[in-house]
Amino acid sequence: MGADDKETRKTRVTPLRVPLVADGGYSPSLVSEPGRVLAADRWLARKFLAALGNPRLAIVFWSGEEVRTCADRPVARAVVRDRGALYRMLTNPVLHFGDLYSVERIDIEGDLVQFLEATYRGFDNPGHLQLIKKLQNNVLNRPRANNTLTDSRTNIQHHYDLGNEFYELWLDTEAMQYTCAYFPNPAMTIEQAQIAKLDHVCRKLQLKPGDRVVEAGCGWGGLARHMARHYGVTVRAFNISHQQVLYARAKAKAQGLADRVEYVEDDYRNISGEYDAFVSIGMLEHVGPSHYRALADVIQRALTPTGRGLIHTIGRNRPARMNAWIERRIFPGGHPPTLGEMMPIFETHNFSVLDVENLRLHYAKTLEHWLARFDRNVDKIEKMYDANFVRAWRLYLAGSIAAFTVGSLQLFQVAFARGADNNLPWSREHLYKS
Repeated sequence: MGADDKETRKTRVTPLRVPLVADGGYSPSLVSEPGRVLAADRWLARKFLAALGNPRLAIVFWSGEEVRTCADRPVARAVVRDRGALYRMLTNPVLHFGDLYSVERIDIEGDLVQFLEATYRGFDNPGHLQLIKKLQNNVLNRPRANNTLTDSRTNIQHHYDLGNEFYELWLDTEAMQYTCAYFPNPAMTIEQAQIAKLDHVCRKLQLKPGDRVVEAGCGWGGLARHMARHYGVTVRAFNISHQQVLYARAKAKAQGLADRVEYVEDDYRNISGEYDAFVSIGMLEHVGPSHYRALADVIQRALTPTGRGLIHTIGRNRPARMNAWIERRIFPGGHPPTLGEMMPIFETHNFSVLDVENLRLHYAKTLEHWLARFDRNVDKIEKMYDANFVRAWRLYLAGSIAAFTVGSLQLFQVAFARGADNNLPWSREHLYKS
C-alpha cells in the first residue's frame, strides 16, 4: 500500500468523527430532513450515472425508490439517506462520498469493491465527468503534498502512528509489511507472499555478505531484519514514525540482530555515510515530486561507485492528484508518481535504470488479504477507535483494491546503478532463482 489513498486516527490523532463535523457537517445529527423524492433528485441521479458510463449500479433514495441507467442487474446500490447527502455526493463525489459513507449517510448494498471498481472506471474514462473532475481538482481539494521536514513528520504520524496494535490485526505476522507483497504463486498466504517480496527485492539488489545497506522509510523494519538475517549484510534503516522505530528496535533485539541492524529515527534527507545498496520500499509516495532531486542527492552521496539501488512505490500511468478524500482523511501528503515523474531521481546524477517491474495485480491481491483480516477484527478495531473509523478504513482498503484492479494505480519497482558501472548481470536469471 501503498497503496493509492487514506484515513484517520487515535491517540495523538483526532478520531474521524471530529474533523467530519468541523470540515463540513457530516455528523449523523446534521442529516437533513429527507422529504419526498423530487423530479430534480431523479434527474440528477440519472445524469450522474450516465456520466459514469451507465455502469451496473443503482442509486436508492431515502424513500426506497431506485434509479439506474443500465438495463442489466446492478452489481451494487448506493443507498442515500437524505437529500443533503445526495447533492454532496453528486456535486463532488471524490471528496464527499468517503465522509458520507463513513457516517452512514450513504451505504452500499452489494459488493463494495465492485461498486468502487465501476465508479473508478467511469472516472478514468476521459469522456466522462468533466465537470466533476473540475470540482475534484479545484483549489479546495488541493493536497497538502509539500512534505517539508516538518510536514513529512506530521503526515507520517497521521497515518502510521495509529498504534502498532491496530496494524498487527491485519498485516502479515512475519514481517509486518505495509507494502505490496509478491505472489509468484497466487495461492500463497500473505505471510509467504511478503517474504517472497523481501527476497525479490534482495535479489534485485544483488546483495552479498558484508554489504552495507541503507534503507529510506523502513516501516516496522521487516526488510532490514530479513536482509541482515538471510543475506549477511549490515543495515541502517531510517524512519520518522516513532512507534514504528520502537517496534523495529525491539524486534531486532529479540531476534539477535541489533548488532547488524540500526534503526534511525530521522528523515531520509539526513542519511549520511557510504553504502553498497540503497533501498526504499513504499516511501516515495510520501516524498512528493518537488523533493525528488533532494532524494537523488541523498542517493548520490550515499552509494559507492558500484552501489545498487531500488525504489518500490505506488504509482500511476499518467499524472494525477491524490484522491481528495484519501488525502484529507487517510494519507496526507501522498503523491503516487508516474514513471516520468520519477525520472529526475535517476537522471540528475546519471543513474542507469536496470529493471522496471509493475506489480499492480500483486497489490490488489495483497489488499484483498488485508481487507479480509480487517473484517475479521472489526469488533476489536471499533473498540480501539469507533464505527466511523472502521467504515472509513474499510472504504480505503476496498477502494485501493478497486484502484489497482482497474489500473488507476500501479506498483513500480525500479532497480538502478551508477551510469558508469559495468559490473552488471548479463541476464535476469538472478531475479528468479529460488
